[in-house]
Amino acid sequence: MKTLSTIVLFTCIINFNYSQSAKVNIQQDQKIDQLLEIYKSSLSNNEYYRIQVGFGDHTKAQSIKANVEIDFPDLVSKIDFDSPTYRVRIGRFTSRLDAERKFNEVRLKYPDAMLLKPKKSTN
Repeated sequence: MKTLSTIVLFTCIINFNYSQSAKVNIQQDQKIDQLLEIYKSSLSNNEYYRIQVGFGDHTKAQSIKANVEIDFPDLVSKIDFDSPTYRVRIGRFTSRLDAERKFNEVRLKYPDAMLLKPKKSTN
């Protein structure tokens, strides 16, 4: 019985050591990269919650955008033209909760800021 236990134990130790030295080779179809690019581009077309921090003529909008980039460097800022004014909008939030959290922070510095909801697509 002792010999059998020793053989089983020895066999388990050998198997354990060999199982740790395995190599994995992944072969990926090149179409997966194409699908990932399509997926990324579809995400960029999605509508997001955004925060509008100010508006005015082009010069004023550029000034606001420069200040926002200093105050909130982690947020994407953009000037959108919506006739007849230029609007400075920041952020791209997929969830309302994230947008509202950042909106509360932005309003401390820009009290006239507004949280913009995503436009509903008419497909």
